[in-house]
Amino acid sequence: MPLTPAELAADAVRCAAAGVAAVHVHPRDDTGAESLDPAVIAAAVTAVRAARPGLPVGVSTGAWIVPDPAERVAAVRAWTVLPDFASVNAHEPGAAEVAAVLHERGVMVEAGLWTPAAVDAWRRWSAPTGRVLVECMAEQVETALADAAAILAALPAGCPPVLLHGEGPVTWPVYAEAVRRGLHTRIGLEDTLLLPDGTPASDNVALVTTARALA
Repeated sequence: MPLTPAELAADAVRCAAAGVAAVHVHPRDDTGAESLDPAVIAAAVTAVRAARPGLPVGVSTGAWIVPDPAERVAAVRAWTVLPDFASVNAHEPGAAEVAAVLHERGVMVEAGLWTPAAVDAWRRWSAPTGRVLVECMAEQVETALADAAAILAALPAGCPPVLLHGEGPVTWPVYAEAVRRGLHTRIGLEDTLLLPDGTPASDNVALVTTARALA
């Protein structure tokens, strides 16, 4: 599991060679905790860009990293090195404000939609969205696919590009659904530690290589 800036950068190079179009990373501080601190974000983003110039790199702004909405906005406003994109979960407190400051700073906003209700929250944002992340969090395959269908059906006409993905036991079935629908998708150790046959994945490259073969 890549954790340090150097490890994230080396992994990004390998994944890019395997054919990915962008990487989504979770920068961590010296204790291993996820962080939105400007120095932590700068170290990770700079390392990836130096190792693989031109590869878009994104980060998360999840409330589990910084629970207080005002502190989350302040952290993003203080970033000294900007990622290419950042995900914002529409159901989280302060999501609209985080999206607004990202847009203000020139970072593409990815709207994370976990439920149909989150679609309504997202549509009230003032900030433009560059990509919509339909994220299936259920552990049962039928439920996850039904959730995906419901969220996708609730999206407005003219919606930005959609990325569909799941996590845990539904990762691969949801991946297959994204391929079937012709949507953007992603794969990585954040989503699953297993290959489709249930064996452990050695690293992110193993997941990417398998995903591309299935596509």
